[in-house]
Amino acid sequence: MTGFYGANIDYITEHAIDPDKKRYVDSLEAPRHFFDADHYGKRPFMAMPVRWKEAIKKYSADTIKKYGTVPWEIQYQYYRLVDAFKRHDTTDILKTSANLGHYVADAHVPLHLTVNYDGQLTHQNGIHALWESRLPELFSDGYNYYVGKARYIDNPLNEAFKICRTSFKCVDSVLRFEKIIDKNFSPDKKYEMVKRNGKTYKEYSEAYAKAYHTALKGMVQRRMRASILEIGSFWFSAWVDAGQPNLNKLIAKPLVPGERIKIQREAALYKQGKILTLSH
Repeated sequence: MTGFYGANIDYITEHAIDPDKKRYVDSLEAPRHFFDADHYGKRPFMAMPVRWKEAIKKYSADTIKKYGTVPWEIQYQYYRLVDAFKRHDTTDILKTSANLGHYVADAHVPLHLTVNYDGQLTHQNGIHALWESRLPELFSDGYNYYVGKARYIDNPLNEAFKICRTSFKCVDSVLRFEKIIDKNFSPDKKYEMVKRNGKTYKEYSEAYAKAYHTALKGMVQRRMRASILEIGSFWFSAWVDAGQPNLNKLIAKPLVPGERIKIQREAALYKQGKILTLSH
């Protein structure tokens, strides 16, 4: 599997942002990226049925969709990947792997598990980008990304809920530590102007980000490492469930004509800020 994904790493990387871009054209896309667990009470994972039919029977489909469906989306994409492996469809394997990876990674972000997803309910607006973007931008080069071998996942939906439960447990710390840090910084020290792609943006200062990063005691790195292992494990498990097809025969299959140019152009626009990620 390393050879197959390694040979197609550019394709995977370029398509990893597809679910975020889709939010601009598909009104049904946004809820697939989060699960507002605390909407369902103080013990949401005891209240929420795992199976989709039971969940919508208890809370209604409209309610579930409004407050996020990421665990069920992970399950859906997983079985799509199993099917793509069975059909030996290289392009669909890669596209679905990228999509599945995106949703699995989103589920590892604590602020994707709460109604207060951007601190808007606690006067902490902007914390989502601080945790999810600013901290990795400044400190991720120093993280250790070696997580060992993938493992087989025997129940994809249960695993998705397990990821969500772990992320939800981090929500309190994410919000509380930022509140503490904020008390020690005046507004002129909390923010700074940063140049990116030829434009100047108001951003959390490096000093503020460093203080927050230190207070979190490695949380961002831990969630990133966990997401890497989970994504690899979901890919591996889908391949196993598909009967372990010979991936060496699929590596050489070319992309659809013009597709590489298109995704490279989209990736370039995304990096320039002309295609933006919509948090939550």
